[in-house]
Amino acid sequence: MPPPSAIDQAIAVRVVIAEDHTLVREGTREILEQQPDLRVVGEAADGPAAVELVSRLRPDVVLLDLRLPELNGIEVTERLSATVPEAKVVILSAYDDEDYVIAALQAGAAGYLLKTVPGQELVQAVRAVHAGETVLQEGLSRKLAQYWRQASGTRGGQWLSRRELEVLRLLAAGCTNKEIAARLAISLRTVEGHLGNIFSKLGVGSRTEAALYAVTHLLVPLQDPIAGRLGRGMAGRPSGMDR
Repeated sequence: MPPPSAIDQAIAVRVVIAEDHTLVREGTREILEQQPDLRVVGEAADGPAAVELVSRLRPDVVLLDLRLPELNGIEVTERLSATVPEAKVVILSAYDDEDYVIAALQAGAAGYLLKTVPGQELVQAVRAVHAGETVLQEGLSRKLAQYWRQASGTRGGQWLSRRELEVLRLLAAGCTNKEIAARLAISLRTVEGHLGNIFSKLGVGSRTEAALYAVTHLLVPLQDPIAGRLGRGMAGRPSGMDR
């Protein structure tokens, strides 16, 4: 039977850190490696190196600086979403502008945290995205809610029908289309039709954006006071209604 340390390494969440500032990168690695269930398997200092490293190592989670040299974090996320979709990307940024957050989620990121995040919250975020959740640091959800309300000029969910709200809430909880159909006793085609209407009415292009909208407009409750989690099963699904 293998020793306990070997067992721990086998089940640990494998993480790649992409950050061009050495001190930040080393500090992040130290925080993560204090946890027995997390293991840093690689580091990169620029965008192309991050894409190559993640493509080769196939980690579970990627902590990605927004302002990487050569390819920025959004561009890297787009490439990884297409080539290594199983790797959950968390953007680490010094910027809380809603445009950056939305761009990151549209690119396929599973989370967006500010670099001021405490170490324990970073650890929890890594575990959460690995479990299939999408995470935002506290405060970002409120900023996005205000942004969308101003952009739409209406209160969240006002234009959705009762059935569309039911579908949206189940989507935000991480249900697949088949699960939504089963729970609501409707056909899969009907679910897809509702999702098309929801995406159009909310002005979003992905399941993650729709779930984020639902949370920030209080259509579903925020379950985590630390990192506005948007429900299981959303990470790694940057677009489409066919899940």
